[in-house]
Amino acid sequence: MKILVAGSGGREHTLVWKLNQSSEVDEIYCAPGNPGTAEIGWNVDIGVGEHERLLEFCLEEKIDLTVVGPEAPLVDGLVDKFREADQLIFGLGSRAARLEGSKVFAKRLMQEAEIPTAPFRVFSDANSADSFLQSREAPVVVKADGLAAGKGVFVCSEIKEARRAVEKIMVEREFGKAGDRIVIEEKLEGEEASVLALVDGEDYKTMVSSQDHKAVYEGGRGPNTGGMGAIAPAPLVDVEMRERIESEVIEATLAALEEKGIEFKGVIYCGLMIKENKDPYILEFNVRFGDPEAQVVLPLLENDLAGVLQAAAEGRLEEVNLEWSDKAAACVVMASGGYPRDYETGKKIEGIDRVEADDRFVFQAGTAEAEDQLLTAGGRVLGVTALGENLEYALDKAYRGVDKINFPDAHFRPDIGAKALERLRKEDV
Repeated sequence: MKILVAGSGGREHTLVWKLNQSSEVDEIYCAPGNPGTAEIGWNVDIGVGEHERLLEFCLEEKIDLTVVGPEAPLVDGLVDKFREADQLIFGLGSRAARLEGSKVFAKRLMQEAEIPTAPFRVFSDANSADSFLQSREAPVVVKADGLAAGKGVFVCSEIKEARRAVEKIMVEREFGKAGDRIVIEEKLEGEEASVLALVDGEDYKTMVSSQDHKAVYEGGRGPNTGGMGAIAPAPLVDVEMRERIESEVIEATLAALEEKGIEFKGVIYCGLMIKENKDPYILEFNVRFGDPEAQVVLPLLENDLAGVLQAAAEGRLEEVNLEWSDKAAACVVMASGGYPRDYETGKKIEGIDRVEADDRFVFQAGTAEAEDQLLTAGGRVLGVTALGENLEYALDKAYRGVDKINFPDAHFRPDIGAKALERLRKEDV
């Protein structure tokens, strides 16, 4: 079996790593990939936005399955092009991908289907949004409508922050066309969790829960990022909560899309806020494996991922029973100093070879090679993932791995998993 993974980040390195464990996989490619994926398979110098070239490559190389990592090519119609050519691909078509590609579409769908989410308003001009904010009390959340690499959400504790967010999005055009419209919503209180499911157009299979850490600084402070670390499973998602999420969120969302004639075949990612009364509310939907959630979820999967994704792409998920390790997983992201704002690249990375052993892995994201040296090439540079008999051990092992890796101005959060550990300790009392 020959597989192509489209993308170049930590999620794609994790996908290539996991897919390569399959005895059914003979060759694995990644387009465009990164130095980490090149150690496992073959990188292909084609960007995820080059749909025609990707399709030509797959036809020429007789690729059996393509797996799309990031959201942008899904929203832009890569899967549609492949399916028109009868080329097997795992991922959503562009109509279904609007669930992530447009916050407005997603919020209105939830409203119509009575899926629990924060009250909201939609605005298409900055003046109207600003006037509305002046009549509101903080805290509020301001969201760019379109894709913004996880950075288009502003959680504002003061109205002046929200007004400034509107200015950044709609006036300064920080996210381009993604800021043509915005959503302003009530800030929900509680604890966050993520639940992903694989969907084949008819059936779905829920994956182990996880918990991302979006803010750049310790204690959830600072601007949002693509994610500074994750743990799995999330302690607050017990069996009862998982069943509620499946019925009240996943099944309700898939039914609402089906009513609109939208086929859903790929990943549904539920970004949740679990309120103090234990009611699950949707913060956001994504339509692909999370990053860095994939780095903790996929290492716990005991199935052959290639077979699972092939079954999903072919509409055969009913044949699959997902099996999970009883271990815990933790991932700590090491980022360039200054991220998610301005940062420098080209800094030498040392120490990865001292980390990868004993259920500890380094998944590369923003890296590049030059003159046989591994260099920083992005905001989120790499993620150190570790497995342990429990979450405390997994976190300790991950942070000991982080301590072995060096590059100038490296930044990481020292409190990944702190809330989850606190919850577990309270439950043990």
